[in-house]
Amino acid sequence: MAAALRPSRWQWWRRRAWARDGFRLLVLLLLLGSGQGPRHVMAAQAVEYLKREHSLSKPYQGVGTSSSSLWNLMGHAMVMTQYIRLTPDMQSKQGALWNRVPCFLKDWELQVHFKIHGQGKKNLHGDGLAIWYTKDRMQPGPVFGNMDKFVGLGVFIDTYPNEEKQQEAQKRRYSPGVQRVFPYISAMVNNGSLSYDHERDGRPTEIGGCTAIVRNLRYDTFLVIRYVKRHLTIMMDIDGKHEWRDCLEMPGVRLPRGYYFGTSSITGDLSDNHDVISMKLFELTGVRTPEEEKLHRDVFLPSVDNLKLPEMTVPPTPMSGLALFLIVFFSLVFSVFAIVIGIILYNKWHDQSRKRFY
Repeated sequence: MAAALRPSRWQWWRRRAWARDGFRLLVLLLLLGSGQGPRHVMAAQAVEYLKREHSLSKPYQGVGTSSSSLWNLMGHAMVMTQYIRLTPDMQSKQGALWNRVPCFLKDWELQVHFKIHGQGKKNLHGDGLAIWYTKDRMQPGPVFGNMDKFVGLGVFIDTYPNEEKQQEAQKRRYSPGVQRVFPYISAMVNNGSLSYDHERDGRPTEIGGCTAIVRNLRYDTFLVIRYVKRHLTIMMDIDGKHEWRDCLEMPGVRLPRGYYFGTSSITGDLSDNHDVISMKLFELTGVRTPEEEKLHRDVFLPSVDNLKLPEMTVPPTPMSGLALFLIVFFSLVFSVFAIVIGIILYNKWHDQSRKRFY
């Protein structure tokens, strides 16, 4: 009877294999859960790694106003238990959240989990939020709570149609091919020389965009910004289907390294709650050929191939008082010298004319 209960050598080997495979599976799950291992493999054999120093998630540790925080708040932004509220549903508020660590990754993907909601009815809410990858951080201004003439990339989730309302006030109508449906997502690459045109909802300077009905939804809304080999792609998951839908794709986008990630929002006469639940940055690692390495060298100013951006103009340096005095003094001396020479030449010519007459 004891011999019958004793496991055979085959059963013992199979149990040992199951234990070994179970241990390997547990280790893999722990690595994936910690965010340090690869998240998935893309079609181009690029593996994504979560970069914690550039990521934000609950319970929002490392968020504050001190210099030791990885993320800094600005304006009316507040940390809540389930989200970070950039602006409340109140008039004339603005807030921002900025990563303190500059990003030096070549290829990356930023996933943003956000929510826009409020009491306002159709087209009586605003203004939206922006996601930034810029040279400067913590600079309040009129562009969705950030500075105008920024240097870098801005992605705007605009919820109020300013241009359309102006057309209606002037009793003019859009042509069917021009009118947009809001909310609208657009992107802008700036080298510091362009201003965002609020009156036209940024149309003159955008590189593309799409309609995105993201307000007052019952399910989660996500936006992903992917930058791989000078190729910018923006996708969204706003239908509750857990599927990415294309919004914008633009090749030839050149973004310098060492810029900062951030998000900001602003309200005016109209308002909304603008909440950020998480921002997760993934490093994309893939094989680059020597030709691609040479082609994708570091750049110093943002640009888009085949899209001419105005050159930055440096204002002339005002002259000092001494320089202005010297210029005026030597101008007067030159003028007096020229007058004296002119008088001498005239007298000489006049004397020669008299001699010929006599």
